[in-house]
Amino acid sequence: MSVQIPLDTMTVGEKLRAMEDIWADLRKQPDDIPSPDWHRDVLNARERKRIDGSAVYEDWTVAKERIRKKIQ
Repeated sequence: MSVQIPLDTMTVGEKLRAMEDIWADLRKQPDDIPSPDWHRDVLNARERKRIDGSAVYEDWTVAKERIRKKIQ
């Protein structure tokens, strides 16, 4: 099935709303969404760091500010 979406004529707001609607629908059946193998690998690596004590945590407020500066 091919879906034609008039992206060229949609506003940014309309595009964001369409994405929100699609995600809301996908969340209804999360088991149907495949997760790539690399996701498992990243989560396993993070879990190993947590267990061995080498994980580094940052305050969420500090992290948000660091991210904002990085993307500006």
